[in-house]
Amino acid sequence: MTPLVFIDGDQGTTGLQVLQWLAGRSDLRLLQLPPAHRKSAAHRAEALNDCDVALLCLPDDAAREAVALVRRPGVRIIDASSAHRTAPGWVYGLPELDAAQPARIAGAARVSNPGCYPTGAVALLKPLVDAGLLPADYPLAIHAVSGYSGRGRAGLEDHEGAAADTAVPFQVYGLGLNHKHVPEIQQHAGLAHPPVFVPAYGHYRQGIVLTIALHLRLLPAGVTAARLHAALQARYAGQTFIELQPLADDADAQRLDPRALNGSNRLRLAVFGQERTGQVLLTAVFDNLGKGAAGAAVQNLDLMLGLSVEPQGEPGSSRPESGLLQPA
Repeated sequence: MTPLVFIDGDQGTTGLQVLQWLAGRSDLRLLQLPPAHRKSAAHRAEALNDCDVALLCLPDDAAREAVALVRRPGVRIIDASSAHRTAPGWVYGLPELDAAQPARIAGAARVSNPGCYPTGAVALLKPLVDAGLLPADYPLAIHAVSGYSGRGRAGLEDHEGAAADTAVPFQVYGLGLNHKHVPEIQQHAGLAHPPVFVPAYGHYRQGIVLTIALHLRLLPAGVTAARLHAALQARYAGQTFIELQPLADDADAQRLDPRALNGSNRLRLAVFGQERTGQVLLTAVFDNLGKGAAGAAVQNLDLMLGLSVEPQGEPGSSRPESGLLQPA
């Protein structure tokens, strides 16, 4: 029988994008509540227990409440919130984490979608830690800039409509160094200590540039930018949604546009090196509402249902821009 999928929170930005990616597909059915029933715990509980897969596009507390409403053992859950990303019993929903991760996701009853920032950070760091090129106790600092959609409703209110002309163009936040994504990055990248994580918002709607600087003198002897690049290339060879830029001789002429992959489920990684100073810069570009949210959720859904249909969308394609945005 065609599997039945219920999106709890289908009017938020992630939920709306998931709906658009799934529109027109005949290999699954969508269970949707009428507007009058969306906030009814009884109707939501009924839907959560009637479906084959529940996809939670909710704030953390609401996601925990939704999980508690699921009573039927056969219901499988994908949680797009950060509530369960380091929780025991939940499979981390980054299929490219290692060679066995797609099978783990495919067989899981509970899958936690990765956070937007951790998607880029873990994708860059874990292959290097696994290969012994980056010590697990390296003193890492991760910098990332996201579009204001990562702020949720407050981002829309501060950057769109009448507020657009007076919006602050750039804001660094998380200055208490306790951002909720740090434990997720540490655990899934295999780090011995929490990295310093410095996030920021820019005056554009969506898209992320994430950077991690390394000093070769602090890495094992013989590690070079080329070896780091080769390790990433080996890990992601043949991957549908992760691409690695070639090592560039003209790095000074290059620019990273955080919006380059908007509307897609793709993640673009790169390694830039300066031989004179022994410095390396690891970078990731992706859509915080695509590979960082809805696209990843659909990718995990397809794995869990044994379907091969890839998430739709190409850079620059339109996506729903109304509804409640959930904080990154």
